[in-house]
Amino acid sequence: MATAAAAASAGTTAEGMSAVLEPIRAKHDLPALAAAVIVNGKTAATGAVGVRKYGDATPVTVGDRFHLGSCTKAMTATLIGMLVEQGKLKWDMALPDALPSLEQGMNEEARRVTVDHLLAHRSGLQTLHPARPVRSALEAAWRHPARAREQRRAFVEFLLKQKPASVPGASYVYSNAGYIILGAIVEEVTGEPWEDVIRKRLFRPLRMGTAGFGPMGTPGKLDQPCQHTLRDGKHTVIEPGPYSDNPPALGPAGLCHCSVGDWAKFLIAVVTGESPGNRLLRRETWKRLLTPQFSGEYAGGWLITQRNWGGRVLTHAGSNTMNFAVAWLAPDKRFGVAVMTNCGGDDAAGACDEAASAVIGGWKPG
Repeated sequence: MATAAAAASAGTTAEGMSAVLEPIRAKHDLPALAAAVIVNGKTAATGAVGVRKYGDATPVTVGDRFHLGSCTKAMTATLIGMLVEQGKLKWDMALPDALPSLEQGMNEEARRVTVDHLLAHRSGLQTLHPARPVRSALEAAWRHPARAREQRRAFVEFLLKQKPASVPGASYVYSNAGYIILGAIVEEVTGEPWEDVIRKRLFRPLRMGTAGFGPMGTPGKLDQPCQHTLRDGKHTVIEPGPYSDNPPALGPAGLCHCSVGDWAKFLIAVVTGESPGNRLLRRETWKRLLTPQFSGEYAGGWLITQRNWGGRVLTHAGSNTMNFAVAWLAPDKRFGVAVMTNCGGDDAAGACDEAASAVIGGWKPG
């Protein structure tokens, strides 16, 4: 097996990346694996290997779409930063001011939750745990024929009437529900569906032409990678359809998809955000968004940690159980890696981590 460093210099950037990815894809028996590397704030290489559908010979392409899962959260957080810059929101704004149309009936303790709490998973609100009634409320919204925005509003209205599980700000509890609320806040402030706002303010400016929502591809066609689950060594193909992803209401927390190259365009905006010539937000806004405001390591859709190859790094993984994606960014070195696969499960997560490590080793940060 070629080393990552040797593969990276083996030919074109696509060939080098493919040489790194293919042995890892084969080792873990994944249908497909895609990756991108950012060097000095620019995409240095992208690649995709494998097939769109397990058991079918149709190959993936570097322009194919993969699901981001919870890596969508960083995008929603960026929209919040934009609205703060415009003076339409404040970081410490409480829910009655951020969602005035839902203030009536809002639980008294929930009124203390702020935008900062939601961004950092410190709202204390009930989560989407299967044993909690808010999970049933989200599933009920999914069955409702209304559009995603109306489904989202119905869910958020129900959630905010419930007594929080803990005191706002007191503890970190990862929460998809919190980012659904952030999406509802975006809709309240702009008067537009979250889906339209993210297209207009993020996808179009960054020219992310493959970006969309929900399962990839057209029902009945193999025009994009299928989703897969892997249990006991057996692959199950999940064809695209209206119920082959999370509920539309969950969009701001984890429903975006795009090609690995288009994802890299967003990641470049993040990794260069505190540098001159950045995109989307002012430098001071990026710095505030990516700095934990409470004890802990989470801020603005990213886990903030340290690695010897990058110093301060940002990382996040995402999965709808049928795909997996992970990114690692080193802002101080303007370096980053993104890896995606169209299969869910622990082995897929391990393969993506292995691929990320190989790419980091092959394309030296800094």
